[in-house]
Amino acid sequence: MSINTDISKLDDLIVTTIDSIRGYEHSADHADAGRYAHFFRSMAGERRNVVARLQSASRTLGGTPAEYGSTAAALHRRWEDLRRVLGGGDEALVKEIERGEDYLVEEFERALGDDNISSPTRALIEECFESVRHGHDRASALKHQFEATH
Repeated sequence: MSINTDISKLDDLIVTTIDSIRGYEHSADHADAGRYAHFFRSMAGERRNVVARLQSASRTLGGTPAEYGSTAAALHRRWEDLRRVLGGGDEALVKEIERGEDYLVEEFERALGDDNISSPTRALIEECFESVRHGHDRASALKHQFEATH
């Protein structure tokens, strides 16, 4: 177990979680008539809390955590815009949010599967993962609710 491994895992999760924040903010700004905007903004707030905790831990270990998301996520948001413009509307936003949540869960599971992270870092990631799992479940329920009414 090394500090560098802990920092690396934390920083990977930070970037991916920032992507999640940006996705929720983007969706809030583009939701039809603001119908789901409150949900999207609330989820972005929850993700900001996760990022703050992960960044603090990285700094404590001597890291310099990212303040930005990935280029791939920015491209994904442009793809989301195109689908929305082509008639996907809120349904497209909700489906993309849920897909992004699936990816975020996988990233946290991958980090927790690394036997080389320290116990304190693992404990923090597990705590943050609870929030991520809760958000995933909320997004999934919204998607299923949306599908049932349309």
